[in-house]
Amino acid sequence: MSRGAAGTLGPRFPLPRCRGRFDLVIADIDGCLSPEGARAMDVASLAKIAEHNRLARERRDRPVVTLCSGRPQPFAEAMCKLIGNLEAPCIAENGVWMYHPGENLYLMDPGITRDDLRVVRDASEWIEGEFGPRGVQQQPGKSAAVSLYHPDTGYLRSIAPVIEAEFRRRGWPLRVSMTWLYINCDLMHVSKGTGVDRLLKSVGVEKDRVAGIGDTTGDGPIRERVGWFACPANAQEEIKREADYVAQREEAAGVVEILARLV
Repeated sequence: MSRGAAGTLGPRFPLPRCRGRFDLVIADIDGCLSPEGARAMDVASLAKIAEHNRLARERRDRPVVTLCSGRPQPFAEAMCKLIGNLEAPCIAENGVWMYHPGENLYLMDPGITRDDLRVVRDASEWIEGEFGPRGVQQQPGKSAAVSLYHPDTGYLRSIAPVIEAEFRRRGWPLRVSMTWLYINCDLMHVSKGTGVDRLLKSVGVEKDRVAGIGDTTGDGPIRERVGWFACPANAQEEIKREADYVAQREEAAGVVEILARLV
């Protein structure tokens, strides 16, 4: 176990309890705080979320907002700073990284081995050789996963079963899933769920003191580990059915609406 600030066994980054129902909100990025497609961010709404986090630090009357995303660590780091979260770790790359923006600590999942990293490199090379000439791009910045993009989402969906079958044939322990616009290829034993588990253990906050925000079935692991879950209006119908609240507005404006219910 990690040691707390006083040198005793306990959470590594203890989060102060707030006076409200929740101490922490864990939000997805794409489709929640930022558009996944080629549109500008809603800077006005993100500024309101940053103000929420400022008041959370100063008044302790509302939960701190942090992130759990499939995006590479540098993107998650920038988003944490944009929304004013310096207190709570965030999860990036679907569980590969836990990053603490206040401490500037980069912590890879300790269950990821050299063999795992070799498998990811081999898979990336095979995908590049097989699908790179057909216009499939690999998202830069990932350390232990591969994310694929093609402007024709229908084509991308059509190759997902081919990639999954090849991984099985080669015995590569990689999971294949789709977001709105990407194919994610992640290590089987690493996920948003394992990332949230690490995050909650590190801050010492119980499930019933945590709220979550997501927009796709890929955010199901967040939903399973929080006491209350909400979606912006643009969320997939499947995950909306699992939500305690669905906002009337989309993306970051919807997140602002959700946060107003938690003050």
